[in-house]
Amino acid sequence: MKAAIVHAFDQPPRYGEIEAPHAAPGEVLVRVRAAALSQLVRAQASGKHYSSGKTLPFVPGADGVGLLEDGRRVYFAFPRAPIGAMAETVAVDARNCVPVPDDIDDITAAAIANPGMSSWAALQARAGFKPGERVLINGAAGTSGRLAIQVARHLGASRIVATARNPAVEAELRELGADDFILLDQPADQLTAAFREEIQGRGIEVVLDYLWGQPAACILDALLGHGGGGAAPRLRFVNIGALAGATLPMSPGVLRSSGLEMLGCGLGSVSNEDLVKIVGQLLRAIKPANLHVEAEAVPLSEVESTWQRSAAERIVFTV
Repeated sequence: MKAAIVHAFDQPPRYGEIEAPHAAPGEVLVRVRAAALSQLVRAQASGKHYSSGKTLPFVPGADGVGLLEDGRRVYFAFPRAPIGAMAETVAVDARNCVPVPDDIDDITAAAIANPGMSSWAALQARAGFKPGERVLINGAAGTSGRLAIQVARHLGASRIVATARNPAVEAELRELGADDFILLDQPADQLTAAFREEIQGRGIEVVLDYLWGQPAACILDALLGHGGGGAAPRLRFVNIGALAGATLPMSPGVLRSSGLEMLGCGLGSVSNEDLVKIVGQLLRAIKPANLHVEAEAVPLSEVESTWQRSAAERIVFTV
């Protein structure tokens, strides 16, 4: 069968032939129609993600949309290695498939699943979010961050603060549902002061962090200085990505003087089966919540020339 195939971690996948999988007990075969190119998939294919396989060759792709043998259309995730989602056919644990609503097209479903799930899972499965709470989304300019604004609003956030490096995106983020905007491209002391005003002044219960690195360090520094006699308010900080760097300095005083609870959301912190269920909820919410993602459909045969191309839209390979 045809597939995108990783032959070396430092090279993009090439379109070629690989042996089709057979279903093992408990698995179903899915005839793939669409598979998205996400930051997760890129990192796995380069061997740099903690979930990356180490045996070559393999087919990349964490999830997608396709047809079961009886014709039902499903979203699927975590196909059995070494055949990932960017192939004509994949073998998947039957528990890792959920129906795609009839009014949602393949490209939208494939494009929205991973980035939308990141914030939905972070809020509900990790942070224990409750309607009415206030949310800070650190790194809201990308696909995942923009969807996080929409998801938080749909789930009942009473106030949403978005951050980004580019001041030109402020109007777009506000239009998506952000109530306020913090520019990241400013000196660290000024950025920390802006975060302190939001967190200790207006109040934030949950931080969704897509950046880590220096921006996250400024958020943590903004928690210092609680001098009242009572306990500091609880703040759940959920890390989802590390686009601004893999490390950050952290004062132990932050932990001692604040209500900080640090969590992560990713493969391993939530079970695969629960992540797929969350995507099912997300797909059913697309129409009622008017969730939107920009997506570009590209034939899988063009995977090698497309892999490293930057795009404002989420690239979805069609099979």
